[in-house]
Amino acid sequence: MSQNLSDRARRFIVNTVGGYHEITPLEGDASVREYHRIRFEKKSYIFCYDEALRAMPVNEYPFYIVYQIFYQEGIPVPRIHAVDDEGFLIVQDVGDDLLEHLFDRIGEERKEKLYRDLVEIIVRIQMIEGDPGAIPFRLRFDMEKLMYEFDFFIQHALLGYFQSKITENDLKRLRGEFERIAAILDRPEYFVLNHRDFHSRNIMLYEGKPYIIDYQDARMGLVQYDLVSLLRDSYVLLDAALVQRLKRLHHDLLRDRGYRKMNFDEFEFYFDIMAFQRNIKAVGTFGYQAAALGRKRYEHYIPQTLGYLHEYAERRSELAVAYAILREHIGGAW
Repeated sequence: MSQNLSDRARRFIVNTVGGYHEITPLEGDASVREYHRIRFEKKSYIFCYDEALRAMPVNEYPFYIVYQIFYQEGIPVPRIHAVDDEGFLIVQDVGDDLLEHLFDRIGEERKEKLYRDLVEIIVRIQMIEGDPGAIPFRLRFDMEKLMYEFDFFIQHALLGYFQSKITENDLKRLRGEFERIAAILDRPEYFVLNHRDFHSRNIMLYEGKPYIIDYQDARMGLVQYDLVSLLRDSYVLLDAALVQRLKRLHHDLLRDRGYRKMNFDEFEFYFDIMAFQRNIKAVGTFGYQAAALGRKRYEHYIPQTLGYLHEYAERRSELAVAYAILREHIGGAW
């Protein structure tokens, strides 16, 4: 769909909000969805076009399914005013202020309060239960999914973006280490619902409150997954002492709500292993965006994301071999 909205899209807008005075295209991120801001009678809305919605009934569309679950549970997400099987949605406009863009302008006291609120939102999401045969509860960060992400990194970052000359033997060793790491993380008895991309580019600040976006890939995984996304963010760098306080807060909030499956030492162990996998996955995404799609702006986030890895490898012997292989073959990127 082009930036010039079709007559069908314009009719949908008029039927939903009454009309429009101005339609302005908005720049997206890595998503294939298209966004426009609609202004009408001193109000504004976001019009979204998603090609994926045209291929399925609305009641099978993950974005809308997860929205309904989150909205009903009081998770702060922009309200969806209308949805149409032509691929159209009208969504509440919560402005343009991504946490990533405001991060350096927020004072330390307010920043801690905000991040404590975000950790509480993570816990509220993780306490949601549902039909294990339905989206998103049937989707899992299991061995297959974790290895898909590791393999994506190998293909699009290690071999694609970095053009590594890694030997077949070292590549086999690396993938074997990735399999061992994925096996540690595939613990369904510990799984809870996770947003899946809970970081500063998916948190909007509007009228003093955080709103969570891009939740359509929610799935079951370790309690550490979303916390890793927030605290080991590729886009912003948190103070180490604050990170430790927020980890403790998350563990305590889970315990207070009845999740008592691991003590804090175990919690930190899985945090480090999960963080290693999550950061590797992110570098795979950045490498793909930069090398395959030509979106060079993503290169900027690679060094910081790789820079986290040594902390995990120093603390956890389970990561040492994979880290050493990566250092040898893409060491210059750190």
